Amino acid sequence: MKERLSSVLDVLKAKGVDYADIRVHDVIEERISTENMRAQDLATSRSRGYGVRVFVDGAMGFSSSQEFERMEEVAESALRIARATGIVQRKPVELASKEPIVDHYETPVEIEPFGVSREAKLEMLFAAEKAMHSSAQLFRTEGSMDFRKEDKIFADTDGSYITQTLYESGGGISAHAAGEQGMQTRSYPNSFRGNHGTAGYELIRDMKLVENAPRIAKEAAELLEAEDCPSGHFDLVIDSSQMVLQIHESVGHPVELDRVLGHEAGYAGESFLEPSMVGFAYGSPHVNIVADATVPGGLGTFGYDDEGVPAQRVEVITAGEFRNFLTSRDTAPMVSALSNGTSRADGWGRIPIVRMSNINLLPGDQTLDELIAGIECGLYLHTNKSWSIDDRRLNFQFACEIAYEIKDGELTGKIYKDPIYTGITAEFWNSCDGVGNEDHWQMFGTPNCGKGEPSQVAHVGHGAAPTRFRGVKVGVKDVG
Repeated sequence: MKERLSSVLDVLKAKGVDYADIRVHDVIEERISTENMRAQDLATSRSRGYGVRVFVDGAMGFSSSQEFERMEEVAESALRIARATGIVQRKPVELASKEPIVDHYETPVEIEPFGVSREAKLEMLFAAEKAMHSSAQLFRTEGSMDFRKEDKIFADTDGSYITQTLYESGGGISAHAAGEQGMQTRSYPNSFRGNHGTAGYELIRDMKLVENAPRIAKEAAELLEAEDCPSGHFDLVIDSSQMVLQIHESVGHPVELDRVLGHEAGYAGESFLEPSMVGFAYGSPHVNIVADATVPGGLGTFGYDDEGVPAQRVEVITAGEFRNFLTSRDTAPMVSALSNGTSRADGWGRIPIVRMSNINLLPGDQTLDELIAGIECGLYLHTNKSWSIDDRRLNFQFACEIAYEIKDGELTGKIYKDPIYTGITAEFWNSCDGVGNEDHWQMFGTPNCGKGEPSQVAHVGHGAAPTRFRGVKVGVKDVG
C-alpha cells in the first residue's frame, strides 16, 4: 500500500499541487444490545475506503472511494474539484506547517475485544439484567456493548507515512421503573449506552456491570416514589458522569476554532468566544481544563490526527483563564498558531474538521466528602438525562437522573427525581469553588458527537471528578 500511495502522490505533485494527502480507513464495528433478557441487536459491520485531499493555489478538492483500483482517477477528481473551487473561492486557504513523520501507533489492549465470543458478551449482559430484575420491580432492563477496530493509513506529499490501529470498547446497563407517577431510569456507568474508551475488553470487565446492577435497579424503583426536585438556587456537587456533558457542551464545543470563525454556523452553531478573547475569565481559579489526546484510555486518544499532526496535550483553561482554541491546519493560521492536532474525520468519505480529543477538567485537591461538607443546603447530581444549549454555547439546561439531598454538610439519604439545572456558561464556571481530587477523577467517552455538513460523528472523551458550584438555578420555576 505504501508504494501505491506514494505513486499517486507523485502524480499529483507532477501536476503542480501545493499539497495532497491520502487517508485509508478500514473499520470493523460490533454492536450488541439486550432488553429484558433477550438479544435485540447483534450486528457486525466493516467499512474500507480512502479519501484524497488536494490543495492548489489555496483551494481544496476532496474525493473518496472504496474502489482501490481507481485511486488515480479519484485523485484526479480531487484535483479537478480543487481547481474549480479556486475559481469562486474568496480567500486562499493557508495550511499551518508541520513536520513529515513516518511512524506507527497502536492502542494498548489487554484483551482483544473481537477475540471474545458473542456468547460470553451476552452472558455478562444477561447476568446484569437478571440482577436488576431480582432487585426491584422493573418494566424494562437494557444492556449494551460496542466494539470498534480501525486501521488507518495517512500519507502526504510532504513525506509522511503514518499507520495507526485504534481500538474502542464500551458498554453499560440501565434499569427502567414505571408507575402511576410516570417512568424513571437509572443507568450505569453512564447514560446513553454506558461508558466508552480506547481499550480492549478489559474495559468491560472492569466496569463490574453485574455487581452494580442491583444498586441502579433499586434506585430506579425508589425514584418512582421520590419527590420532585425542588426549585431554587442551590449549591451543587455535580458528579463526574454529569460533568462529562457539562464540559462537552459548555467548554469543548465553544473552543473549536471553526465554530468561532463561523464555519459551523449553518448546522452545529457558533460560539460566544471570539479570536481576540484569549485571556478571558472563563471560570474561577479552580477551573483547569486541557485538551489531551495522549491520556491513556480516553475515547479521544490517538497517535496522530487525520492531518498527520501528533497528538498533544494543550492548555484550554488555566486557573480560570482561557488560553487556547482547538485548531486544524487550515484554521490555526487565522489565530497565528500551529495546528494542535485536533482535526479528524469520521471515516474515509469525509474531510477532517476540528474535533475535540479528550477535554478534561484536571483534578483538584478535595475528597467527595469535603466537597459535600462545604454545603449547608444543596444537591448532589448524578448522570445525565437530557440536555439543551443554544447555538452559541451560552445558555444551557441539563437534566439528571437523580439528585441526592445535602443538609449541613452531609448526604441525608433522601433522593429527588427529575432534577434540572440551568446556567450561563461563564457565570456557571466562575461559580466553581472546588474540584475533586485524583482518587475521584474518571474518564468517560462520548461516542456520538455530531458536527459538520455532511454530518460527521466523532468519538471524544472527558475526564472529571465531582465538582462543586455555588448558587446554581435548579428547576424550571421562576425563583428569586
